[in-house]
Amino acid sequence: MTTYKGINGFAVQSVATDPSPLDEGQVWYNNATYAFKLATVTTAGTWASGGNMNTARYGYGSAGTQTAALGFGGYIGGGAGVNTTTATEAYDGTTWTTVSSMPLARRYLGGCGTQTAALGFGGYVLAAPYKTGQTTAWSGSSWTVVNSMNTARTSLASFGTQTAAIGAGGDNYPPAAGRPSNVTESYNGTSWTTVNSLNTARRGLGGAGIQTAGLAFGGYIETPVYQAASESWNGTSWTTTPSLNTGRNRVSGFGTQTIAIALGGYNGAGSNSTELWNGTSWTATTNYPTAVDAAGTAGTNTAGLAFGGSTPASPAPSYSTVASQEWTGAGTGQTKTITTS
Repeated sequence: MTTYKGINGFAVQSVATDPSPLDEGQVWYNNATYAFKLATVTTAGTWASGGNMNTARYGYGSAGTQTAALGFGGYIGGGAGVNTTTATEAYDGTTWTTVSSMPLARRYLGGCGTQTAALGFGGYVLAAPYKTGQTTAWSGSSWTVVNSMNTARTSLASFGTQTAAIGAGGDNYPPAAGRPSNVTESYNGTSWTTVNSLNTARRGLGGAGIQTAGLAFGGYIETPVYQAASESWNGTSWTTTPSLNTGRNRVSGFGTQTIAIALGGYNGAGSNSTELWNGTSWTATTNYPTAVDAAGTAGTNTAGLAFGGSTPASPAPSYSTVASQEWTGAGTGQTKTITTS
């Protein structure tokens, strides 16, 4: 006797919203979009275009997630340094919106936290001494000046939250001598404390992680110029780890101490290199769509965001871009529409 259930298999679920999380091989019918869909798993991370910012710039502070990001300060590029800005923009996963400005125009500043509770610190300013330790806290609607860093610096690595942050390395400019810094400071929501220094002094380095488990990588010193050095922070001290495959300055990053992304940078020319840190080593992965340095970043290895930055592909005189790119990490579930082709 024929068993029709065995022949027909299982029924395909009909839903109004795609399921989450996804299981590889899962099939369903989305009755809102009238489409059969299939869940697959990526074998490599991918970049996809996001919404454009309102103001093209680079070298700014950033915070948040892929769908709730914040970019603040920066350099809108070209000619005189008067183009340093106070502008702040918020991203909702689709659109960038201009919100309340920072109290001080600066570029190459540190940033961390969330879209509703961010921290901006340090940076390059237009008047002597051309560097600042000013720290500002973002409430979701406005900026408030809080206690400054102990050592004013620009181009430093940053990671953590609004009440538990790390700022490491950076640029002591001026003077020319001793410009790269190895100073590390920890913020507790009220004040900054100087803690154990980086093993390799450098500026223009990237960062990822939280106050007690972070990562710093890349950067620039006078000799040899472009750094590939990588260091891991355990909340007390730095440990040298395997280096990036490509040494670069003004590299950007996001993620955690054990799984992070380093993207872009400058090593005599703009770089589109993306590298994945797995807690043990750095591996080259899917390139950024264009060469870029000093981009803003937010999010995690599975769902990240990079935005703006300096790029030779941008028109003069700004050399900066409004573009943003959304990162989907390897091993992440992807939705595909089933077609007859």
